[in-house]
Amino acid sequence: MEFSQLKMFKMVADLGSIARAAEQLHCVPSNVTTRIKLLEEELGEKLFIRKGRGLIISPAGVVFLDYTNRILSLCQEAKRAVEPGSLPSGELNIGAIESSATGRLPKLLSKYHQLYPAVQMQFSTGTWTQLLKDVINHKLDGAIIAVESDHPLLSSVEVYKEDLVLIASSTYGEIKHPRDLIGKDVFMWPEGCPYRKALQNWLGEHGVSVPIISIASYGTILGCVSAGAGVSLVPKGVYEQFKNIGGVHGYSFSQLTSIQNYFVWNKSVGRHRAKDAFVDLLKVTF
Repeated sequence: MEFSQLKMFKMVADLGSIARAAEQLHCVPSNVTTRIKLLEEELGEKLFIRKGRGLIISPAGVVFLDYTNRILSLCQEAKRAVEPGSLPSGELNIGAIESSATGRLPKLLSKYHQLYPAVQMQFSTGTWTQLLKDVINHKLDGAIIAVESDHPLLSSVEVYKEDLVLIASSTYGEIKHPRDLIGKDVFMWPEGCPYRKALQNWLGEHGVSVPIISIASYGTILGCVSAGAGVSLVPKGVYEQFKNIGGVHGYSFSQLTSIQNYFVWNKSVGRHRAKDAFVDLLKVTF
């Protein structure tokens, strides 16, 4: 089945005449007849019924015409999507670590939708290892992670740095030094999280050892901290989102350096207007 056959079939169906269709397509009628017959043989169904000097479409042809119209329309849409100067359209699948999804992206996603309403965005969260795997396997068009990747199939760009805030229940009193965490539980994302690593390095530099409880949810971590169960180290954007729930106080330390976040995508993908527009918006927003 070829694209030219579908165009011929639609033209004959619309005009009800092979001769008139051939005239519109700038070819001889025998060519149209041959291509339609080949299409019918491939489908195993007659697409037209002869009636006098003309043709009427068969019941199978009616069904096939609906699909043909959709295919031809989609091809035109694809052509418009890649034309220079065209606005982004189609699907865009973006992933992000939860800290970005919670603290950074809600307003950006809303702004993107306002700028490019023809884009159907699918957004998901995950660990950075899973997000990288999904980008490599083309399940995601791109993802925001907090670690630099040197995978040969991926390209990346720096998007923003996350300042870190140590959070604790306001009932704990002021925290001025890593030693103030001794005897307290610490809630962090599981091993592999760059924010957890930053906290471990900071505590290690001061000879402090505290138990770290793994929780893969900022909502749960904030809930535990606000209830007075322990402390945590979170991106500033996450703290800003949740500080109004009450019972949580934030502390900044110069030794807790910011963590660079990156947007990654698969190198093998050519021009992707919707993804490129998302990256541009990331750059100008943060």
